Amino acid sequence: MSSGWNFADVWETIADEIPDARALVDADHRRTWAELDHRADGVALALLNEAGAAHQDKVAQYLYNGNEYTESVVACTKAGLVPVNTNYRYTDDELTYIWDNSDAVAVVFHGAFAERVASVRARVPNVRLWLWVDDGSGPCPDWAVPYEDAATSASPGRRTRGPAPRSGADLYFLYTGGTTGMPKGVMWRQDDLYDVFSAATMHDPPTVDLDAVRRRVNGAGPVGLPACPLMHGTGAFTSFQVMFLGGSIVTLTSRKFDAAELLDTIERERVNALAWVGDAFARPVLAALDAAPGHWDISSLVMITSSGVMWSEPVKEGLLRHHPGMMLVDAFSSSEALGMGMSVSGGGRTTKTASFALGDRSRVIDDDGRDVEPGSGRIGRVAVQGPCPVGYYKDPEKTARTFLTIDGERFSVPGDYATVDADGTLQILGRGSVCINTGGEKVFPEEVEEALKGHPAVLDAVVVGVPDERFGEVVVAWVEPIEPAGDIDEADVIAHVKGRLAAYKAPRRVLATDSIGRSPAGKVDYTRLRGDAVAAMGG
Repeated sequence: MSSGWNFADVWETIADEIPDARALVDADHRRTWAELDHRADGVALALLNEAGAAHQDKVAQYLYNGNEYTESVVACTKAGLVPVNTNYRYTDDELTYIWDNSDAVAVVFHGAFAERVASVRARVPNVRLWLWVDDGSGPCPDWAVPYEDAATSASPGRRTRGPAPRSGADLYFLYTGGTTGMPKGVMWRQDDLYDVFSAATMHDPPTVDLDAVRRRVNGAGPVGLPACPLMHGTGAFTSFQVMFLGGSIVTLTSRKFDAAELLDTIERERVNALAWVGDAFARPVLAALDAAPGHWDISSLVMITSSGVMWSEPVKEGLLRHHPGMMLVDAFSSSEALGMGMSVSGGGRTTKTASFALGDRSRVIDDDGRDVEPGSGRIGRVAVQGPCPVGYYKDPEKTARTFLTIDGERFSVPGDYATVDADGTLQILGRGSVCINTGGEKVFPEEVEEALKGHPAVLDAVVVGVPDERFGEVVVAWVEPIEPAGDIDEADVIAHVKGRLAAYKAPRRVLATDSIGRSPAGKVDYTRLRGDAVAAMGG
């Protein structure tokens, strides 16, 4: 049954209720809810008129974090169009693939990307409008339209609507790179996503009721800061939840993560809710706080949410030393399965790395679709029931493999493996697509990576499987030392892992690197690192 909730209808209702409350903050560029609403109307108008966009046509955001990212997403929902997140580190071929695969008719891009866009334009002839966001990097190309012209084009007091009525069935796309293969477009209905968010924070009625939104939004809501990219699910979804509460989104201006900038911004803007992606963000922040105790006032923080990669227990403990009153929420979710599990630290306790309470809508199943018994030690896949994506865009085979009907109900089963303790706690092992088979034993890289990061000389680590004549594959680790160009005692690191995990899970070799090379979302390219390991070992 459809609940009928549509993002644009909710955001317009909030703009009517609290027009003067702040909605967006990007350094000195501040927008109220009324300004966000009006500017999004202008962008929506340009997409409809200049690009000739039809109902549910796709619009790509090729943008760093900033006000324009959120404005253009809101504009898409107003016009009945589908936002398409675009990783700003993609190469020409990857950009061409995602814009072609998504059938994008328009692209909103920061000026810094103008040269790269120019090199791929001829390869994506279906894109009819290029909206150029001025970031001081150069003039607007003659083949593009200035975003600011579009954002200021709507008539006062007139809302933009698309050619078809808005609906809860209008889609939101989230392209996910995963760990193998080309990115896939996860298709969420807006009402299904809204239902997930509402169950967590808004608690709106089960069917659309905008009067309920008016009653609960009676003033400015929380201040949220997505430290991770908005083109990543963690950044997008946490920002949506803040906005649905009538809150404001603060974004950082640097295009490389800077812990000091983040802490300065938290203090200046009195940020309540922070979102990031595990240790890739948390470790530098903790190091900054430890190096200058009391320098930053982070008392406004109520919650830090992480999702996407593991967040280690010692780092959580360190952060809570600086602000014991906040909650640290480690959400076990993916682009296609929200709410698989959750781990909450605070109030004097921290939860272990990769340990989660099973979500209310989740279960762990074996290959036959039967539940894994708690305490059995058996490995299964985590499955989430309830609001799920429609599927993967133009990929019915992967859709059929991931979205299963179990006992007459639809589940999302994206491939995360886990065991279930006797008390129901999930112990996450990792994604099956990068599982290493060594001598018939399964090794999940994430489990070994966390053991490696517990070594005092290791800042970050990635584990891959390298072909081996005897065992099929052997475990090899790439490690990034805490000290730049620091030495790694290979034997000591291997012994450290063997002291925590079964010996067959320990790496045969430990290779040092200056940088693991994580993406802005904290993810790694296992395929590349596997190839690098083979080359480094003379394979």
